[in-house]
Amino acid sequence: MIYVPDPSPGSVFVITAYDRPTVMSIRIVSLLPSATEMICALGLESDLVGVTHECDYPAFVRDLPKVTRTLIPTDAPSAEIDALVRERLASDRALYTLDLDVLDALRPDLIVTQALCDVCAVAEDEVRDAACRLPGRPRVINLEPQTLTEVFDAVQQVADAAGVSDRAPDVIQRLRARVEAVTARTAVVHASDDRPRVALLEWLDPPFSCGHWNPELVRLAGGVEGLGREGQPSRRLHWDEVIAWQPEVIVIACCGFNVERAMTDVAALASVPGWQTLPAVRDGRVTVVDGSEYFSRPGPRLVDSLEILAHAIDPAAHALPAHAE
Repeated sequence: MIYVPDPSPGSVFVITAYDRPTVMSIRIVSLLPSATEMICALGLESDLVGVTHECDYPAFVRDLPKVTRTLIPTDAPSAEIDALVRERLASDRALYTLDLDVLDALRPDLIVTQALCDVCAVAEDEVRDAACRLPGRPRVINLEPQTLTEVFDAVQQVADAAGVSDRAPDVIQRLRARVEAVTARTAVVHASDDRPRVALLEWLDPPFSCGHWNPELVRLAGGVEGLGREGQPSRRLHWDEVIAWQPEVIVIACCGFNVERAMTDVAALASVPGWQTLPAVRDGRVTVVDGSEYFSRPGPRLVDSLEILAHAIDPAAHALPAHAE
């Protein structure tokens, strides 16, 4: 409740009670998993009415209407998926498409999408064209974070668009505190010239370096990433580059793959010339993680990814998050 003075003349602070204004409910459709996680972190679960076919966290979103579908066979071999992606991107053909009938039935007020990566979501032009045809012309916001700080900024952007700006600072502060806890532990155990060489690989057939926020995570976790560049897209590698880097820690986070699916490609690495001689392989310091849930989603769970990575680099200094064990 809030209280205001009665403004009538001659009154002596007569107090009247009013109900606190409530936030207007809006209908939100998320077109990428990381946005879905941001929306839920901001306490907007009840406003979320539609998600992508890839959204799976928090668990309840799996039961929400799906507004997208993939045009790439996800059960194909990795080399075939890579070839199909390259072919479609070269010819400006989409990798994902909207289910316009479902989207129309949901009547969203706000659509959250991204324009950062053509491989990761529905094309921006398709989303805007669809929004123009929907009743009420829903607002469309694009998230394009390329660094961890920009991910936190995107949380605020979503909050602003949903009319709950005041909720974002607390969410962001909790995430930043966890990041700072990792970097503080790292500073204690690793001098700047005593950090292990790390290779964080986002694809194996063919190999791809990590990109955007992930090289930054390696640095914050106490490692040196020699193949990926902070704030830059991942890039296709030659195995000779990986071998030449001689990584002491290897983390495999295949984009869009869970651990079981990634392991089908990991098994083939034994035949890569020089693989068995790498320090990380000799010392048993190769970690395979769920690249669908972690590392490839620029949302709140990038902080989980940082904690997982820090544990892989120095398990004695950094505990593995309980939910990732």
